[in-house]
Amino acid sequence: MPSLPLIYVFNDADDMAPALADYVLSAQTAALQRHDAFKIGVSGGSLVSNLNKALLHNPNVEWGKWHIFFADERLVPLDSPDSNYGLLKSGLLDQLPEGTPQPVVHGIDYSLLEDSLEAADAYEKELIKSFAAKDSVRLPAFDLLLLGCGPDGHTCSLFPGHELLRENIAWVAPIEDSPKPPPRRISLTLPVVTQSLRIAFVAVGESKAPVLKTVFETPEEGLPCSLVNEGARGKVTWFVDTPAVKGVAVQKKEYKTPSL
Repeated sequence: MPSLPLIYVFNDADDMAPALADYVLSAQTAALQRHDAFKIGVSGGSLVSNLNKALLHNPNVEWGKWHIFFADERLVPLDSPDSNYGLLKSGLLDQLPEGTPQPVVHGIDYSLLEDSLEAADAYEKELIKSFAAKDSVRLPAFDLLLLGCGPDGHTCSLFPGHELLRENIAWVAPIEDSPKPPPRRISLTLPVVTQSLRIAFVAVGESKAPVLKTVFETPEEGLPCSLVNEGARGKVTWFVDTPAVKGVAVQKKEYKTPSL
């Protein structure tokens, strides 16, 4: 039997924040015991505001050792409201207290916004430099991926029924026809996502309940979030609030602070 994901349910995002911080710090500690950097991939959307609540004023975050990558990115300028990097920058990084060591942020090549294939290839080369500079590896292994779940069950820019879900060679792939605007993006591929050492989904709000009901009660429908649960079994944790799982049959766990 595959290991089910851990599902932690909180009253609201404020109640979730300390537990999410503990989880991220546990991943940071484990990563820095293995190597000299914490390699983390993030998506955009409401995840950024939840990270702000959890991490902004936490003195145990070693920002100077973080290498931040993007699980997906929209091919738009940095100052566009659709930019995941732009959202992380304004919603978290620009708010770090003065004097805080800055993380290394691995953004896309903005000179390639008009060529999604070249942009994906360039970002894959960025991953190769970080994950395979010394040794050849089949897939990169992020220390942690922090992801969201869209109302259709998509995560990263991996959408239900899309051919990109079948990509098993590239680390990063282009998408020209995203069902959700903007249409042109790049995304980590499913094998890269499931190779990560830890994966956390953050889902907040009653609007998430219908899709989470499908993800957890009928995973055989094969929504992208369900495919991550299955493909990375034993490594996936969900942080949700009570409205997000209203009417959803899930095995709730009580969050216990890990030893750091």
